[in-house]
Amino acid sequence: MTRARKSVAPGARNLITDVPGLRIGQAENRKLCTGVTVLLADSPVLTVADVRGGAPGTRETDALAPATLGVKADAIVLSGGSAFGLEAASAVMTWLSTNGRGFEIRPGAPRVPIVPAAVLFDLTIGEAFEASANPYPQLGREAVAAAGREFALGCHGAGTGAVAGAYKGGIGSASAMIDGGATVGAIAAVNCVGSPVIPGTDAFWAFALEQGNEFGGRRPGSLFPEISPDLPADCKAILTPGANTTIAIVATDAILSADELRRVAIMAADGFARAIRPAHTVFDGDTLFALTTASMPLAGNRLIELTRLGNIAGDCVARSIARAVYAAESTAGVCSHRDRFGIAPGPSS
Repeated sequence: MTRARKSVAPGARNLITDVPGLRIGQAENRKLCTGVTVLLADSPVLTVADVRGGAPGTRETDALAPATLGVKADAIVLSGGSAFGLEAASAVMTWLSTNGRGFEIRPGAPRVPIVPAAVLFDLTIGEAFEASANPYPQLGREAVAAAGREFALGCHGAGTGAVAGAYKGGIGSASAMIDGGATVGAIAAVNCVGSPVIPGTDAFWAFALEQGNEFGGRRPGSLFPEISPDLPADCKAILTPGANTTIAIVATDAILSADELRRVAIMAADGFARAIRPAHTVFDGDTLFALTTASMPLAGNRLIELTRLGNIAGDCVARSIARAVYAAESTAGVCSHRDRFGIAPGPSS
C-alpha cells in the first residue's frame, strides 16, 4: 500500500521567516570581510542544538539539551570571527535585556535573555583587526536592531567572509509549507571544507531538492559523473582544524516536545551531507540549532508526521546551503560559483 503524499512547497518568501514569529537581522564589515546574522524570535522559543563537526565554536548549547531545565531562546546568533564572534551574542543579550526581553529574576533587576550562538572561521579573508578592537559586539547590535522578515542571501551577515570548498560561500535560506500542516524553514552560513558542487559539473549536490530555480537550475547531465571515494578536488586546498564550519538554524511552527525537536534536529543535520561532500569533518565545526514557535498541531499519526517534518527540515538545510553558494559573489580573491562557471546572475525563487 502506497502512503498518501502531502504537497510541500516553498513559502511566500522562501526564507526561514516564512515560519511565523521569526525575524532575521544582518550586519557586516566589508573591510574585515566578516559579519553577524541574528535570528530574533517574537517570543521565547523551545530550542535544541546538534553539534557534528570536530571543531565547533558555540555558546549555550549545553543549556538547550532536552534533559536540562528547558530554557527557551530569545535569539540565536550566527557569526564570523571564530571565537571572537561569540562576543556578538553578549551584545545581542544586552540589547534584548535593555528592550525588556529575557526572564525576570526580581523586580528592578536586569532581565536575562537566552542567546545561543555558533561561529565560523573567516579571519584570513579580510583585513586583520586588533583583539582590543573586537568588531563583533557592534555587529551584533546592528544585526539585532535590523531584524525583519526580509533579508539578503550570499555575502551578507555571517556569510560575508565564508568560503565553501573552492568557492565563495555565504548565507542561504529556504522554506517549505506542508499542505494543511506545519511550516519549516532553514538558514545556513556555509564555510565548509567539502565541496557543494558535483565534480565535473556546475551542478550542486543538492540539485534534486531544488524548488523552482532557487539555485540556478543546474543539472549534472544525463550521465551522472563517477564519484571518487577520495576527497573532491574542489574542497579546500589547505585543511586546517577550526578554520571552517557550516552553521545553521532550522525552524518550524509545529508543536513538539523537546525530545521530538531533538529528533528533528538530528534529521535536519543530514541536510549538510545532502549538500556538501564531505561533511561533519574533523576540520569543520558543523552546528545546527532547531527551534519551534509551537503554534501548529501535528495532525494524523504523530510518529509519521514527525518523520516527515525531520526529512523536510533536512531538505531545507540542503537547499539553504546551495542557495548560499549560488547567491555569493567573488570576494577578496575567492571566486564565486557563478564566476567559476560563467553563469549570469538570474532571478532566484
